[in-house]
Amino acid sequence: QVQLVQSGGGLVQAGGSLRLSCAASGLKVSKYVMGWFRQSRGKEREFVAVIGWSGGTILYSASAKGRFTVSRDNAKNTVFLQMNSLKPEDTAVYYCAADLIGPDYSKGVYWRYWGQGTQVTVSS
Repeated sequence: QVQLVQSGGGLVQAGGSLRLSCAASGLKVSKYVMGWFRQSRGKEREFVAVIGWSGGTILYSASAKGRFTVSRDNAKNTVFLQMNSLKPEDTAVYYCAADLIGPDYSKGVYWRYWGQGTQVTVSS
């Protein structure tokens, strides 16, 4: 049984940083494409970042590029999302995802497994 357990959310002031973690069990993060999404109140879930199974492919949304960094620790079987220079518009529930099963990594429907979500709130 695959589980993705997230941690690291919270409340931070604008300009601050947070690091989200996604610890996997039942699969090896080194062998799967892993992703991060977020969902703000009243909005659809949106793509944030993806890291390929080999680590050679890393892509970000336009809003995340330059501020967020996705990484993976294979020994800990954990994926991270380091978020810097946070803005109030980054406020959302953040989800990690594993196992891309379709052609478009930016669409949530093409991901098989999801973490439980963690709230990130950025105050102005």
